[in-house]
Amino acid sequence: MSSLRLLTSVTRRATTNFAHARRGYAEVSEKLKLSLALPHKAIYNSQDVVQVNIPAESGDMGILSNHVPSIEPMRPGVVEVIENSGSQKFFVSGGFATVHPNNRLTINAIEAAPLEDFSIEAIRAGLAEANKVASGSGSEADKLEARIEADVYEALQHALAK
Repeated sequence: MSSLRLLTSVTRRATTNFAHARRGYAEVSEKLKLSLALPHKAIYNSQDVVQVNIPAESGDMGILSNHVPSIEPMRPGVVEVIENSGSQKFFVSGGFATVHPNNRLTINAIEAAPLEDFSIEAIRAGLAEANKVASGSGSEADKLEARIEADVYEALQHALAK
């Protein structure tokens, strides 16, 4: 059997075994289960999240319950977690957000911290140093690394200016 016919056969069988669920708008009573994790630890877990706003590569994105399952690459920026009791903001340097079925959202970030943990003076100093190295006479690898660092500092500076 050719691989295309095999794939078509398997797909046809798989779709007939699942009930076709209809998507609708998120109910206010439904909550997201959120996990925000770094490679070495989880920094936020909650079963009671109303909405999460993420800095997706394709643009800022709000995630509510019953969101279509997806995987979104994230750029440096602010993740805002909204609960009934208020909201919290975290700066992430990048990573992935995975929307799972059953109202579960997992955010895996390379580095992240609460936004209030940052000092605007330290960010400005770090940005100046990164720009100095990026425009200096060092190796191409050092310049590229400094440009990435400067991009993150610029995103962080923009997040704190709001």
